[in-house]
Parts: sequence; structure tokens; C-alpha cells
Amino acid sequence: MNLGSLVSESRNPQTMDLDALSTLEMVTRFNEQDARVAQAVKATLPEVAQAVDAAADALKAGGRIIYMGAGTSGRLGVLDASECPPTFGVPHGLVVGLIAGGPGALLKAVEGAEDNPQLGEEDLKALNLTARDLVVGLAASGRTPYVIGGLQYARAAGCKTVAISCNPASPIAREADIAISPVVGPEALTGSTRLKSGTAQKLVLNMISTGAMVKFGKVYQNLMVDMKATNVKLVDRACRMVMEATGVAREEAQAVLEQTGYEVKPAILMVLTGLDASAAEARLAAHNGFLRAALQQ
Repeated sequence: MNLGSLVSESRNPQTMDLDALSTLEMVTRFNEQDARVAQAVKATLPEVAQAVDAAADALKAGGRIIYMGAGTSGRLGVLDASECPPTFGVPHGLVVGLIAGGPGALLKAVEGAEDNPQLGEEDLKALNLTARDLVVGLAASGRTPYVIGGLQYARAAGCKTVAISCNPASPIAREADIAISPVVGPEALTGSTRLKSGTAQKLVLNMISTGAMVKFGKVYQNLMVDMKATNVKLVDRACRMVMEATGVAREEAQAVLEQTGYEVKPAILMVLTGLDASAAEARLAAHNGFLRAALQQ
């Protein structure tokens, strides 16, 4: 493939003079380019919605969401995966981020790792991939061999697959059931896909994981009610969530949270229904953790 023909590798006529601009002019050009990202992602929302549904289906079936990519794309997948346990109270390993070259590649580029499709397959094998898992391949260029190898192996294993790329009709898009291709245009710094392409991929990943967790019962209204209160800030947030969802004063919210071990969902259910802690837990379990359904019983 001629890499120079890719949109993400082509030169941007509006930033040819970066090295001659004043600092304010330079950051203004960066900002003008960044402003295009949300619109490019907007054009892909039907596909993003399909990916959210596929991710929620995987979780409900007992499967995992597995991101895989190289370089910036790989780091973004690892970032999104690592933020799911504290935000949504899910176990580590339910959302997985794989980066070509392994964890060391998060900090230092591993030469050549992304060029090996076999590595993509091997990394998925090491996770004991099953057909219940969803595999999401990330590559700004859309042609990373590591990701292609992984997607091909995942499809052969019966997994649903998603490809996120910033070039239209890319090779990884052809390997996946669902292709999300926000075309953000040439980068302000030619070929530096950590800029607009990286931002676009992060926006899409945010929507996939957050949307899937909403559909998996981890959110009530717009509150992250399965968050783990593991520090002072999060204990305070748990208190505020109970107050906002129920209208009680801080003292009562605190008292109820102490009975639930600072778990927000049963605390809200207790306040709104009068149930005790164990009965609230049982009702939530009967509704697969969906607080709205438990309240409507």
C-alpha cells in the first residue's frame, strides 16, 4: 500500500507554515483543525451505535470488550479499558486493552511490533478468546498488520468485530463486522495521528464503553451508580449521588451508604423504597443490577 495516498498521511494545505507562525497563530491553527473532529465523528454515529449494542451484548453474554491497536491507537484502547473498573465498578479484565509490543509499548515504542499480524493473533490467544467476546481493532491508518491479524483471528473464532480507522474504506474496515471511519482530514503536523485521528478515536471509544455500560445497568439517570468509592473524593461523590437521586440530606445519605459499604445503587434503592440493605441487594440482583427496573418493580 502507498501510505502517502492515505488521508491521514497527506499534507494539510492550511498548516504548511507552522514553523513560521507566532505561537498564538500556531495554536489557533491547531484548534481550527481540532474543531473538525466532532463533526467527522458525528457522521459515523449510526456505526458507533451498532458498536455500543454489540459491546453491551458481549457483556450481557458473559463476554469481554477487547481493544487492540499499536502506538497511539493502542494506548488509547488501554486508557479506555483501564478507566472502566473505577468508573463502572466492573472487574479488571472485563474491558481489555492490547497494544502491539505488550505493556512496555505504552511508554516506549517497540520497533516492528505493529508490522506482525501473527502477534495480533497470539495476543488474543493468550486471553483465551471466545465467541462471546467483542474485538475492537484501532488503527488511524486502517492498515496496521497487528490489528488485521487480530481481527482475522477474532472473526475465525466467531467473535463480533469492530474496526475504528480515520481513513475511508480501509483494510481493517473490510475485516470487521462494524466499521467506524471518522475522516478527520490531513493532520496539522503531517502524519502525526496522535492529533486529530487520536482525538477522534478517543471520542469513539468513550461512547462505546460508556454506552455499553449504560446498557449493562451501570448507570442510573446520568449517575455512575456502580462507581467504587475508593478515596475521599469518591466517597463524597457517592454521597452526592445518593442526595441527587433521592433528595435526602447529606447526613442521611452518609448513614445509608455506611450500611451498604458505600455502594450507591442499593443506597438509593433503600432510601426510595424503604427496603433494608440486604433486601435492596436482593431486589437489584433480581433485576440484573438495573436500578431503574428495581425501582419500578
